[in-house]
Amino acid sequence: MNIPFNKPFMTGNELRYIQEAHAKNKLSGDGFFSKKCQDWLAQNIGCAKALLTHSCTAALEMAAILIDTQPGDEIIIPSYTFVSTANAFVLRGGIPVFIDIRSDTLNLDESKIEAAITPKTKAIVAVHYAGVCCDMNAIMAIAQKHGLYVIEDAAQAIFSTYRGKPAGSFGHLAALSFHDTKNIISGEGGALLINDPDLIARAEIIREKGTNRSLFLRGEIDKYTWVDIGSSFLPSEITAAFLWAQLEAAETINQRRFRIWETYHDALAPFETEHTLRRPIIPEDCQHNAHMYYVLFPAQSKQPKQQNRQNQSTDFIAQLKAQGIQAVRHYVPLHSSPAGKKYSRAHGEFHVSDEVADCLVRLPLWPGLEEHMEYVISKIGGIFSGYK
Repeated sequence: MNIPFNKPFMTGNELRYIQEAHAKNKLSGDGFFSKKCQDWLAQNIGCAKALLTHSCTAALEMAAILIDTQPGDEIIIPSYTFVSTANAFVLRGGIPVFIDIRSDTLNLDESKIEAAITPKTKAIVAVHYAGVCCDMNAIMAIAQKHGLYVIEDAAQAIFSTYRGKPAGSFGHLAALSFHDTKNIISGEGGALLINDPDLIARAEIIREKGTNRSLFLRGEIDKYTWVDIGSSFLPSEITAAFLWAQLEAAETINQRRFRIWETYHDALAPFETEHTLRRPIIPEDCQHNAHMYYVLFPAQSKQPKQQNRQNQSTDFIAQLKAQGIQAVRHYVPLHSSPAGKKYSRAHGEFHVSDEVADCLVRLPLWPGLEEHMEYVISKIGGIFSGYK
């Protein structure tokens, strides 16, 4: 048996749509399928404008430019996140200011934001970890009070909601990912969501290498030229055609992911009761999107009688691997990374981030895993039974 951590899912229409894109004689960006995807995202998320990008990293880099990040500007970011969340601002000379995460959702701890604000603070980046939304009401209130931008890193959170409102619709800007480990995929790919209409015109320019080509393509000017900084942030029509097949089947894809997520959650409940592990916590005002399923092992202890628990997460991954099941850890907290120490600063303690980095294990979750879940659950249950 070989159960990979991730297996990219195809609906069956991806290759046909790529052929259609070729038949339309346009494989570069912003063609028929790009526009369909962008319209779908804007309508379903409720943003003022959605622009496809070649990655979520690209969308975050655009966001850093759009808020006019200058050398020395500080951006408040959770330490427990992917490197792109910070790197996008470092590239503009910004300084990520890392704070710790909440112990329940593993999202940025909103109670620690205000203490990290200085006269140089420009923005807050809210990372919706595992498709569970941050406390956006609290974050937006803090931002409004201090005159700060809010950027949602919603890489993992397409279709997630906070108090009934979609992730990506709260901040001034938001970024989505369509990497092949996400719910909706295009191999690589992303989108910048714009909720502040005043940022739309410049976003189009930045995305088109700093030119006003979008106006030219709409027939609003007779030629285009270089007017601002920018880069080539567009995905090809091949990427967009693949993505459109995924968006068409989004509801079915998510239903399948939820069935797998709930199977894990139900099967592992007894082990949480026995304090062998902790399952994900979903606040009542959040609807997650079944992006990932993780387990948290008890925190490591220096007490000799509990040394057997210190390497449980490593042992668990190794035992699953021996059974043909791939499970993985997640982030190394950025405040402790070599580049984090060089380009950023840390505010406060990071007890939760450091503990989670040691104790969190992600389990396989992809459409198609359903037929193997009985095997996966039986092997996981057997391992956990040995930890009692």
